Parts: sequence; C-alpha cells; structure tokens
Amino acid sequence: MNFTEMNPEQLKAERSAVEAEYNEFKAKGLDLNMARGKPTPEQILTGAGILDVLTSHSDFTSEEGFDLLNYGCLTGLSECRRLLADVYGVPADKIIVGNNSSLTMMFDYLMQCYAKGASEETEPWVLQGDCKFLAVTPGYDRHFGITEYLGLEMINVPMTPEGPDMDVVEELVKDPSVKGMFCVPQYSNPTGNTYSDETVKRLASMETAPDFRIIWDNAYAVHDLTGRKERVLDMLTECEKAGHPERVVMFGSTSKISIPGAGIAFLAANEPNYSWIIKRLSKQSIGADKLNQMRHVLYFKDKDGLMAHMEEHASFTTPRFNIVTETFEKKLAGTGIASWTNPDGGYFISLDCMKGTASRVYELCAEAGVTLTPVGATFPHKDDPDDTNIRIAPTFPTEEDLQQATDILVLSVKLAALEKLMA
Repeated sequence: MNFTEMNPEQLKAERSAVEAEYNEFKAKGLDLNMARGKPTPEQILTGAGILDVLTSHSDFTSEEGFDLLNYGCLTGLSECRRLLADVYGVPADKIIVGNNSSLTMMFDYLMQCYAKGASEETEPWVLQGDCKFLAVTPGYDRHFGITEYLGLEMINVPMTPEGPDMDVVEELVKDPSVKGMFCVPQYSNPTGNTYSDETVKRLASMETAPDFRIIWDNAYAVHDLTGRKERVLDMLTECEKAGHPERVVMFGSTSKISIPGAGIAFLAANEPNYSWIIKRLSKQSIGADKLNQMRHVLYFKDKDGLMAHMEEHASFTTPRFNIVTETFEKKLAGTGIASWTNPDGGYFISLDCMKGTASRVYELCAEAGVTLTPVGATFPHKDDPDDTNIRIAPTFPTEEDLQQATDILVLSVKLAALEKLMA
C-alpha cells in the first residue's frame, strides 16, 4: 500500500510492524558493508592467471623491438594499444597506455588544462579567473573531488534516463567560463544509465568555449550483466564529425577487468589534443609498465578472450544485482516512498528515498550494522539538496550478506519515511 495515502492509524500500525522487524536485525550485531563498488574476492581470483603468464614468456621484447625490461615506449606497446582499441572501439593510434589508474590520468590531464591550458592556443584555466565545471548529478564522488581540488565551481546538471539533461547543458555552456564536464557515458555511476545516441551527438556538436573539455570516463564499457548489453556511441568520432575534434578525451582501465590494483589505464584523444598531451607526458614519464601491458596481452590475447573473461565476471555480479532489485521490487514497489534504477551493467544501483530522509536511512542502516556510501557522495561537496539519493554497491558482499543488508536497507527506508509522515 502507498504509505502517503495511509491514515494515521494505518501509519501507526505499519510503523510498529517495521520497527519490530528492524529491531530483530539490529539485535544480531551484524557488520555488513556495501559502500564501495569493488569486485568480490572470488571474482578477482578468476583472473589470477594473469600473474603467471610472463614466467613462460622467454622473449621480453615487444613486436616493435622494445625491451620490456628497460625504459621507453611512451605511448604504450602497440600490441596492448591494439587490444584496447578492439575492446573499446577506438583507433589504436589515438591511445596512450598508462599505469594502473585512469583516475590519475584524468587528474594529470585536467591539471595540464589548469596550469598550461587545454591547447597551445588557449590560456591556462588558472589565469582565466573563476572557471566552472558541469556536474552531472547524481554522479561519481571522485570526479567531484578532482574538480573541487582544482577550485573549479561546480554547477549541477540533472541526470535523465538518456544522460545529462541536454537542454540544461546546452544553455550553461554558452557561458565561456564553463570549461568542461565529466561523463560516465555507459552504465553511469551511480544510476547505471547509458547515454543515448542523441545525447552523444548533442554533446559533440553544441557550441562552447574553445577550451571546453569533456572527460569521457568509459569505465564500464564491457561490464554487462548476464543477458544484457548496452553500448555508447564513439564520442571521439562524433566530435570529429561535428567539427570539434579537441572537445573530448576518453579514459578507461582494466581495473575491474583484470586485477583492480594492478590493471592498465589508458586515454584516447583526437588531434590536436593527442600531441598536446604527449608534449606534457614526455616531461612527466619515460613510459608506463610495459611488463604489465604485455601481461594483459598474453593473458587475454584478443577482444574475444577478454569478453569471455567478462562473462565469467557477470556470473558473480548479476546475482548480486538481482538480489537488490528484486528485493526492492518485492518490498518497496507501490509504497510511494522510493524509486531505483535497474541497470544492464556497471557496478551501482541508484536509490532515491523519500525527500528529506536519505540521511536518516543511512543512520538507521549504520545502527543495524550496515555501512552504505555516505549520503551526499553523489553530489558536489557532498551536498544532496533533496537528501534523497543513496548509491548502492552490491558487488562486494557475499550473496547471503547482501540479502541481509538489502533487507535492512528496505526496513530503514520504510522506517525513515514513516517517521517523516508521522511527524
């Protein structure tokens, strides 16, 4: 029954029932964590063989003759760039391979824009006065953290099922002080939405300041759930077609494909961005870890090998997503106090509680032994103006623990809403 349509007597009875069930869980003294989007340990071990492939590889020379044990190869091994190109659908000659963290590569690129300019022809952002960045909300807290660190003012843009609200974006970027935005275009963090073709084309073609840059963080490009698959248009190509080849820099990594702390990260860019990035990078590095690049090439071999590995990963992630969404559907549908996403891939589910209750839901979960992502994490400066959104990370706990944590979360959502309705 819809809670908002209950009379006072019904609300009182429902609250008593919910509190009783909640207190039963609370008495168990549980310690459950669904705060961060990490693979479960068993899932990681499916790729443990990548640690051994070099032991049987006697030739430590790349196909172009680079010595894997020595310095050099700034853009990355050709065979590694080719593997990434096939998986992510971008030309190999636009790719630069880094070490394990795409977040580090994003930070470095934005620091270049801030300190040296987004191109040879434009002023550094630091010299232009008060610069701004668009913040798609709900969004990824680490993206907001980089923007905040650089002192860029963030302007919230609502997320829609098709991607960022493009009417809002197109109006805001008319301001030349707006310098860019982060986008997670496929299975977005935390909503799981994938940008529509129309959204991608509008982002590529809109009129902006010449040094406006889109950080295209395609972190979940092959992270499908079983039997589901979405793909986003190639933004590099769309920007070239629209006459703005420099607008986008794409980033990705194998962090949730191979070993989370020892994957390979990369960026891809059109000219003139590519040359501008290489100019900076040549002063910063002699080259990334070529042994790790070759390790990935030898282990996965090609796109088919990598995608087969991701199907194995989906056998771990899919049941966990189903536990959460099916529990929400069974216990929250029709109550009028919550809505949630049901993505086809990625690592998160976005839950919207009754307005003004998310912080209370977080408190109730904590009291019952469930750690959630802090409320506000999906908004700049950790400030959710409606106190409604919670990012759910179902991938790490065991299925048994996840079911208990989700049951407690549902009870907390109900109890917080009932408290508000009865206040």
